[in-house]
Amino acid sequence: MTRAYLDNAASTPIRDEVVKVITHTLKYSLGNPSSVQHSYGREARSILEESRICIAKNIKASPSEIIFTSGGTEANNLVLRSSVLDLGIRHIITSQLEHPSVLQTIIYLSVRYKISVDFISINEKGILDFNNMEEILKKNVYKKTLVSLMYANNEIGNLLEVDQVIFLCKKYNAYFHSDTIQVIGNIPINMEKLNFDFATASAHKFYGPKGIGFVFIRNNILKKIKPFITGGGQENGIRSGTENIHGIAGLSEALRLSCCNFASYIKKMQYLKSYCISELQKIIPNIIFNGLSSHPEKSIPSILNFLYPTKKDHLLYFHLDLMGVSVSKGSSCNSKKKRSHVIQSIITDRCLLNKTMPIRISFGIFNEKKDIDLLVKALQKIGK
Repeated sequence: MTRAYLDNAASTPIRDEVVKVITHTLKYSLGNPSSVQHSYGREARSILEESRICIAKNIKASPSEIIFTSGGTEANNLVLRSSVLDLGIRHIITSQLEHPSVLQTIIYLSVRYKISVDFISINEKGILDFNNMEEILKKNVYKKTLVSLMYANNEIGNLLEVDQVIFLCKKYNAYFHSDTIQVIGNIPINMEKLNFDFATASAHKFYGPKGIGFVFIRNNILKKIKPFITGGGQENGIRSGTENIHGIAGLSEALRLSCCNFASYIKKMQYLKSYCISELQKIIPNIIFNGLSSHPEKSIPSILNFLYPTKKDHLLYFHLDLMGVSVSKGSSCNSKKKRSHVIQSIITDRCLLNKTMPIRISFGIFNEKKDIDLLVKALQKIGK
């Protein structure tokens, strides 16, 4: 059966070049990077630090600001928990659109450590109200505050107006954490120009291996962070444990390859998205695109989210899968829920929600026009 994989926001296929790097590292790098007394350990250490340098170079950061983790969820947890425990954060500002690894961790911290939490108002397109954000910051100016907002939403693709957030954080002396998991490796990012205090990344979102990611922590903050995992003192003393050398090497190679080809990849993604929008409009009268996903200048090129009129409820995705089309209703971490918390946050019309199902299409560099054609044909069959 011909298949179309259109769930790249959940996980991307791994590149052949990355597989080669991982395989070579697994086969020939047998040393522990902390065992620098012999050549095997020093070789592993060299791979680790060269990878760190490569990653830092591609996001315009210092190598010492890169701390490796098991992925995006751990990276977000590290930032949020360390901010409360080590930086003395007593107030967190976020939105209802964040990833579960952010929202659930914030809820836990608010209960466990009596941290006050405010959610920025959003409209039906998922646009944040920055006047409301400033009101919240002003009201809590005497509390140590962390603002946690994702750069590109993983369900509706909205791009955050980061310059506005950075301006307000600086004005009110708040720390800024951005979940950049859909951004790093997919669009250019420059930490020299963006005044983020923390940012997070996961390799399997940009054609690298699963189970490896990193957190960016600004150097002036890094020295204040105590061990998140204790033991051997690896990763600047923050995350103990023998580093995943083959995963790190694969992450580094995946990021390097993406950064070398951003212009062509973004152009391709924009074409696929534009074509998909026009084809969907032909078969679905008055189609509703969620958030700003259909606005090319205000959303990430790889994500398109819309409401599909159907009575098949959650079986819609299985019907599409049987026809060879892989899509999702939103974040894979929310797959057990009937409705995405993001969609429920921006669509207040319950009647509309009951008559439709959200479909998230997320494009990747290996997708072609024929994948969209297969999706459209499958939707037409389901609609009959």
